[in-house]
Amino acid sequence: MEDGNSDQPQRPVGSAARPTPLGIYDKVKPEIITGIEVVAIALSAVWLVGSAIFFIFATPPDVPEGQGGIRFLMVMLAIFMPVGMIWVAATAARASRVMREESQRLQAAIDAIRQAYISQQQGAHLRTEPSVARKLDEIAAAARKTETALATFSSRRDETQRRLADTPKPEQKPQEDQPVLALGTSSADMSPPLATDDLIRALNFPETAEDEAGFSALRRALKDRVAAQLIQAAQDVLTLLSQDGIYMDDLRPDRARPEVWRQFGQGARGRTIAALGGIRDRSSLALTSGRMKQDPIFRDAAHHFLRRFDRTFAEFEKTATDGEISALADTRTARAFMLLGRVAGTFD
Repeated sequence: MEDGNSDQPQRPVGSAARPTPLGIYDKVKPEIITGIEVVAIALSAVWLVGSAIFFIFATPPDVPEGQGGIRFLMVMLAIFMPVGMIWVAATAARASRVMREESQRLQAAIDAIRQAYISQQQGAHLRTEPSVARKLDEIAAAARKTETALATFSSRRDETQRRLADTPKPEQKPQEDQPVLALGTSSADMSPPLATDDLIRALNFPETAEDEAGFSALRRALKDRVAAQLIQAAQDVLTLLSQDGIYMDDLRPDRARPEVWRQFGQGARGRTIAALGGIRDRSSLALTSGRMKQDPIFRDAAHHFLRRFDRTFAEFEKTATDGEISALADTRTARAFMLLGRVAGTFD
């Protein structure tokens, strides 16, 4: 069975007793008679009584002939004109009071909307923080796995070379139909050339810890001496940039035509290849420029990386197609080159 208060909104248990100051919801009904009207009525009554006493007892009863109409008109004006002025002033005062109340309600509504907006923004920020933290954790895990893989590959390669050096070689007589290898030839020089697709994928580094194809391409690229040097230099600068919160995945550089990249590979510098400096992120440029000026370790690593990228791309451009050049330009290593090259003045 419903009680008489079923239509009233129920306040949650434990909530504050004070009302919410939202002016758009707590509009009050206008008062019919206020203090302004009371004052106007009192003044009007006083004026009417005074006027009646004056014209009844203080004015002569005889009126010249022909002036009765004018005298009556002047009496009416003298009596009711001030009363009209009193009520005009009362109406203006009441309108001013209503406008002040409406202004207060409007200000309260604006404050409530501002508070709601701030609360919404804070809630959205709190909801996005876990995803950002999870993304950073994934990037850090991938970086650690890459470092572990590089260290493992380097140690395995050094161990293999050491075992080959310690193993006694049997004496064999050279045969006339078998070519003799020159002294000092290493196994790296005898390995097949690195595939272009593997180089491009390795320069982009594995996307995640589960990117098996990326790690496979990285292992094959590390067997190539030139590619391994560039990958190591790129990893060093990417790690240093990440310390300032600069990640290549966040950059969206302007794409340059393959012809401009070919000019760079053929030795062009300055304004001719200015289109390669497509990084427009001001914060990343400012942070990198400040780090370049203040941190000598970062400056040496950046210049070493730029030299390695220059030499490797010069050889890559000779046999690469336009599509392969565009794919390499979209890697993390190429974006780091665009950022550091613009800060170092390569494109000026």
